Amino acid sequence: MSAYQNVAKNYLSQIDNKFANQAILGHFEAQTGLPRSYAVLGAVGVYFVLIFLNVGGIGQLLSNIAGFVIPGYYSLLALETSTSKDDTQLLTYWVVFAGLNVVEFWSKAILYWIPFYYLFKTIFLLYIGIPSFGGAATIYQAVIKPFSQKYVVGKSFSKDVDDAAEAVSSSVSVH
Repeated sequence: MSAYQNVAKNYLSQIDNKFANQAILGHFEAQTGLPRSYAVLGAVGVYFVLIFLNVGGIGQLLSNIAGFVIPGYYSLLALETSTSKDDTQLLTYWVVFAGLNVVEFWSKAILYWIPFYYLFKTIFLLYIGIPSFGGAATIYQAVIKPFSQKYVVGKSFSKDVDDAAEAVSSSVSVH
Protein backbone atom coordinates (compact mmCIF):
# COMPACT_ATOMS: atom_id res chain seq x y z
CA MET A 1 0.00 0.00 0.00
CA SER A 2 1.36 3.42 -0.88
CA ALA A 3 2.13 6.13 1.63
CA TYR A 4 -0.74 8.25 0.32
CA GLN A 5 -3.24 5.48 0.97
CA ASN A 6 -1.95 5.07 4.51
CA VAL A 7 -2.25 8.82 5.11
CA ALA A 8 -5.80 8.83 3.71
CA LYS A 9 -6.83 5.83 5.85
CA ASN A 10 -5.31 7.45 8.92
CA TYR A 11 -7.17 10.68 8.20
CA LEU A 12 -10.47 8.82 7.69
CA SER A 13 -10.00 6.90 10.94
CA GLN A 14 -9.33 10.20 12.76
CA ILE A 15 -12.63 11.55 11.41
CA ASP A 16 -14.40 8.33 12.47
CA ASN A 17 -12.97 8.63 15.99
CA LYS A 18 -13.82 12.31 16.27
CA PHE A 19 -17.47 11.69 15.35
CA ALA A 20 -17.83 8.37 17.20
CA ASN A 21 -20.46 9.71 19.61
CA GLN A 22 -22.73 11.28 16.96
CA ALA A 23 -25.98 9.30 16.86
CA ILE A 24 -27.01 10.38 13.36
CA LEU A 25 -23.66 9.26 11.96
CA GLY A 26 -23.99 5.98 13.85
CA HIS A 27 -27.36 5.51 12.15
CA PHE A 28 -25.76 6.28 8.78
CA GLU A 29 -23.04 3.71 9.46
CA ALA A 30 -25.55 1.05 10.52
CA GLN A 31 -27.82 1.62 7.51
CA THR A 32 -25.15 1.81 4.81
CA GLY A 33 -22.25 -0.16 6.22
CA LEU A 34 -19.97 2.75 5.32
CA PRO A 35 -17.73 4.52 7.81
CA ARG A 36 -18.88 7.76 9.44
CA SER A 37 -16.06 9.63 7.74
CA TYR A 38 -17.73 9.07 4.36
CA ALA A 39 -20.87 10.88 5.55
CA VAL A 40 -18.81 13.76 6.98
CA LEU A 41 -16.74 14.16 3.82
CA GLY A 42 -19.86 13.80 1.67
CA ALA A 43 -21.61 16.57 3.63
CA VAL A 44 -18.56 18.82 3.26
CA GLY A 45 -18.49 18.03 -0.46
CA VAL A 46 -22.18 18.87 -0.89
CA TYR A 47 -21.63 22.10 1.08
CA PHE A 48 -18.87 23.20 -1.30
CA VAL A 49 -20.82 22.14 -4.39
CA LEU A 50 -23.76 24.30 -3.23
CA ILE A 51 -21.39 27.23 -2.78
CA PHE A 52 -19.83 26.53 -6.18
CA LEU A 53 -23.20 26.40 -7.94
CA ASN A 54 -24.61 29.38 -5.97
CA VAL A 55 -28.17 28.44 -6.90
CA GLY A 56 -30.54 31.13 -5.68
CA GLY A 57 -27.73 33.05 -4.02
CA ILE A 58 -27.13 30.29 -1.46
CA GLY A 59 -23.38 30.56 -1.99
CA GLN A 60 -23.28 33.89 -0.17
CA LEU A 61 -25.24 32.49 2.79
CA LEU A 62 -23.13 29.35 3.08
CA SER A 63 -19.92 31.34 2.72
CA ASN A 64 -20.97 33.69 5.52
CA ILE A 65 -21.97 30.74 7.71
CA ALA A 66 -18.46 29.32 7.29
CA GLY A 67 -17.06 32.74 8.19
CA PHE A 68 -19.14 33.00 11.38
CA VAL A 69 -19.69 29.51 12.72
CA ILE A 70 -16.15 28.10 12.87
CA PRO A 71 -14.49 31.24 14.30
CA GLY A 72 -17.51 31.82 16.54
CA TYR A 73 -17.06 28.32 17.97
CA TYR A 74 -13.35 28.93 18.55
CA SER A 75 -14.16 32.32 20.11
CA LEU A 76 -16.55 30.71 22.58
CA LEU A 77 -13.86 28.23 23.55
CA ALA A 78 -11.30 31.04 23.88
CA LEU A 79 -13.53 32.94 26.28
CA GLU A 80 -13.25 30.02 28.70
CA THR A 81 -9.45 29.80 28.65
CA SER A 82 -7.11 31.71 30.92
CA THR A 83 -4.45 32.41 28.28
CA SER A 84 -4.56 35.37 25.94
CA LYS A 85 -2.82 33.70 22.97
CA ASP A 86 -6.05 32.32 21.54
CA ASP A 87 -7.83 35.59 22.28
CA THR A 88 -5.27 37.52 20.23
CA GLN A 89 -5.47 34.98 17.43
CA LEU A 90 -9.26 35.26 17.22
CA LEU A 91 -9.31 39.03 17.61
CA THR A 92 -6.94 39.14 14.65
CA TYR A 93 -9.40 36.96 12.71
CA TRP A 94 -12.33 39.26 13.48
CA VAL A 95 -10.30 42.34 12.40
CA VAL A 96 -9.40 40.65 9.09
CA PHE A 97 -13.00 39.46 8.66
CA ALA A 98 -14.30 43.00 9.26
CA GLY A 99 -11.81 44.38 6.73
CA LEU A 100 -12.94 41.81 4.17
CA ASN A 101 -16.57 42.76 4.74
CA VAL A 102 -15.85 46.46 4.28
CA VAL A 103 -14.01 45.80 1.02
CA GLU A 104 -16.74 43.41 -0.11
CA PHE A 105 -19.49 45.92 0.65
CA TRP A 106 -17.88 48.65 -1.43
CA SER A 107 -17.00 46.39 -4.34
CA LYS A 108 -20.02 44.07 -4.48
CA ALA A 109 -20.95 45.13 -8.03
CA ILE A 110 -17.49 44.18 -9.24
CA LEU A 111 -17.29 40.96 -7.22
CA TYR A 112 -20.58 39.78 -8.71
CA TRP A 113 -18.79 39.28 -12.03
CA ILE A 114 -15.95 37.17 -10.61
CA PRO A 115 -16.70 33.51 -11.33
CA PHE A 116 -16.87 31.31 -8.23
CA TYR A 117 -16.32 34.29 -5.94
CA TYR A 118 -18.16 32.72 -3.00
CA LEU A 119 -16.19 29.50 -3.33
CA PHE A 120 -12.92 31.46 -3.18
CA LYS A 121 -14.29 33.55 -0.32
CA THR A 122 -15.23 30.43 1.64
CA ILE A 123 -11.78 28.92 1.16
CA PHE A 124 -10.23 32.23 2.23
CA LEU A 125 -12.50 32.42 5.30
CA LEU A 126 -11.51 28.89 6.30
CA TYR A 127 -7.85 29.79 5.80
CA ILE A 128 -8.10 32.80 8.09
CA GLY A 129 -10.67 31.26 10.46
CA ILE A 130 -9.02 27.98 11.43
CA PRO A 131 -6.33 28.89 13.99
CA SER A 132 -3.93 26.08 13.01
CA PHE A 133 -3.53 27.63 9.53
CA GLY A 134 -2.43 31.00 10.92
CA GLY A 135 -3.97 32.79 7.95
CA ALA A 136 -5.48 35.67 9.91
CA ALA A 137 -2.10 36.64 11.35
CA THR A 138 -0.49 36.43 7.92
CA ILE A 139 -3.12 38.65 6.27
CA TYR A 140 -3.07 41.07 9.22
CA GLN A 141 0.72 41.44 9.09
CA ALA A 142 0.84 41.77 5.30
CA VAL A 143 -2.19 43.97 4.59
CA ILE A 144 -4.00 45.46 7.57
CA LYS A 145 -1.13 46.31 9.91
CA PRO A 146 0.80 48.44 7.36
CA PHE A 147 -2.43 50.28 6.50
CA SER A 148 -3.42 50.82 10.13
CA GLN A 149 0.11 51.89 11.09
CA LYS A 150 0.15 54.45 8.31
CA TYR A 151 -3.37 55.86 8.61
CA VAL A 152 -4.72 55.01 12.06
CA VAL A 153 -2.11 54.19 14.70
CA GLY A 154 0.85 56.12 13.33
CA LYS A 155 -1.11 59.34 12.91
CA SER A 156 -3.13 61.34 15.35
CA PHE A 157 -6.30 59.76 13.98
CA SER A 158 -7.65 58.67 17.35
CA LYS A 159 -6.82 62.10 18.84
CA ASP A 160 -8.62 63.79 15.93
CA VAL A 161 -11.69 61.60 16.51
CA ASP A 162 -11.61 62.39 20.23
CA ASP A 163 -11.24 66.13 19.53
CA ALA A 164 -14.13 66.08 17.05
CA ALA A 165 -16.34 64.23 19.51
CA GLU A 166 -15.42 66.70 22.25
CA ALA A 167 -16.16 69.66 19.98
CA VAL A 168 -19.56 68.26 19.08
CA SER A 169 -20.45 67.46 22.69
CA SER A 170 -19.31 70.87 23.95
CA SER A 171 -21.29 72.72 21.26
CA VAL A 172 -24.52 71.00 22.23
CA SER A 173 -26.20 72.40 25.29
CA VAL A 174 -28.72 70.44 27.28
CA HIS A 175 -31.46 72.46 29.01
